[in-house]
Amino acid sequence: MAIKKLNPVTPGTRFRVAPAFTEITSAKPEKSLLAPLKKSGGRNNEGKMTARYIGGGHKRRLRIVDFKRNKFGVPATVKSIEYDPNRTARLALLYYADGAKTYIIAPEGLSVGQTVISGEKVAPEVGNAMHLESIPMGTIVHCVELKPGKGAAMVRSAGGYAQIVAREGKYVTVKLPSGEMRMVLGVCMATVGTVSNGDHMNVVLGKAGRKRWLGVRPRTRGVAMNPVDHPMGGGEGRSSGGHPRSRKGLLSKGKKTRSPKKYSNKFIISKRSK
Repeated sequence: MAIKKLNPVTPGTRFRVAPAFTEITSAKPEKSLLAPLKKSGGRNNEGKMTARYIGGGHKRRLRIVDFKRNKFGVPATVKSIEYDPNRTARLALLYYADGAKTYIIAPEGLSVGQTVISGEKVAPEVGNAMHLESIPMGTIVHCVELKPGKGAAMVRSAGGYAQIVAREGKYVTVKLPSGEMRMVLGVCMATVGTVSNGDHMNVVLGKAGRKRWLGVRPRTRGVAMNPVDHPMGGGEGRSSGGHPRSRKGLLSKGKKTRSPKKYSNKFIISKRSK
């Protein structure tokens, strides 16, 4: 993916760095794979705001993405690479040989006309999905399952990838983008390659209005509030803040929140890098 630096013809374009969308091949999504997407505006079923700073934004439709890749042995042709407003990665529209159509997370380097397949004994090529135990050591993968048959849960955002580093018994050790080393069952599925749109991290919106189009409202800093509104509020003159904490008084920025009794602790070989 490429990005483009816009000329400063307006204040909003002065610092804007935008995606070039050069890899997009279709402007219209597949109708049969669309579903309505309702917005809550941060309100619950009583109409009360329970999540702040959410609201507005452009109307969207949900793309139904196949995270399971369980059509084993059926080849599929990439029909188009499309934009998805609900995620950072691009989507690839697949036409299967049996007539089915699905969306998948598009890996980097996947192009229109290419054939992909999922199964136990397929070549470890970009876009192919297979069991972790069948993928060669050192291979870069994405869309990794945590529970067999449940669908991809890890490494799904733009530019993300995991690496297979070891295999012991029925478990495969995977190095995740956070740096965490984790054991995953070998019968879990993963897709070969890196997630597309790796330059997403370099995008600069340029103006506050673009953030509103994404459905994000302005955020008020805790230190700018009064003591009645936030634990970090109040103070005379330049004094402000205190220990970083949430509006409810829970410590942030360093306080451990993971349960020491969590069931999945035994699968983590080394924790994520800080």
